[in-house]
Amino acid sequence: MIKVGIIGGAGYTGGELVRLLLNHPSVEIIFVQSRSQAGEKLHTVHPDLLGEIELTFSADLNFQIDVLFLCMGHGASSEFISQHSIPAHVKVIDLSQDFRLDNDKVYGLPELNKESIQSANYVANPGCFATAIQLALLPLAHNGALKEVHISGITGSTGAGFQPSQTTHFSWRDSNVSTYKAFNHQHMAEVTKSLMQYQPWFDQPLNFIPYRGNFTRGILVTAYQYCEWPLAEAIRVYKEYYQDHPFVSVSERPLDVKQVVNTNKCFVNLTMHNGYLMIQSVIDNLLKGASGQAVQNMNLMFGLEETTGLKLKGGAF
Repeated sequence: MIKVGIIGGAGYTGGELVRLLLNHPSVEIIFVQSRSQAGEKLHTVHPDLLGEIELTFSADLNFQIDVLFLCMGHGASSEFISQHSIPAHVKVIDLSQDFRLDNDKVYGLPELNKESIQSANYVANPGCFATAIQLALLPLAHNGALKEVHISGITGSTGAGFQPSQTTHFSWRDSNVSTYKAFNHQHMAEVTKSLMQYQPWFDQPLNFIPYRGNFTRGILVTAYQYCEWPLAEAIRVYKEYYQDHPFVSVSERPLDVKQVVNTNKCFVNLTMHNGYLMIQSVIDNLLKGASGQAVQNMNLMFGLEETTGLKLKGGAF
């Protein structure tokens, strides 16, 4: 059994991680740490866990584990790493953005870096928008066909984290849609770095407009660029690229978020419009965009089948 510790277990990603690992056949949860909820049962913060686990949030660390998940806010992981000496035998999977651009850490997108992840001791889990955008564009970069891209994406309110704010408050978010961080979203730096692994000469803009959606979870990304390929060739290229990646499927039908919510899947759809290839991708921001991908990385790091504990089925309605 893989012995697991979780730092920051009271938030959305920490809660999703506990839910996944409780049903993972090769995992034992040793501790779940939370400074704000220390001493409370996990199910007092995550009520759906009532009857599933009686573990109490811990204020202390226990390094008698095999892997440590960091589910803290951005900036907190680097502070934690600087303040604690983590034993060499403990692998780390970090769900913050703190080390995603660090060349000394492995960037944890399995559809790009599977072999590196398998031998890594520290994996920086990708961002949610970054995951959806990269899975839409990686096959183009892999074939040297990436050009200037125009991208839009809409995300559910859970993408903003557990702590409430003006733009996650129900009365503001409900029946409302808005843009934010246009052309300047923090995930675009990691997207550019990943795409340049395949196409290092790429120097064109990635024009990204993110939207806040009036729903709780899921991401839909739309990207388009000029492409010389006919649609059939583009579909062939995408299917060939993802044939060995079990969580990504190329769909011939239009996409919607409900197809992937509560799963670790990404669906991709391609269409052609007057010489422009349009790629859409959908993921669950809390699973393939965060905790599910973290478990996928753990499976690879410990030599397990990539899909172990992640064969999740979404609801159609």
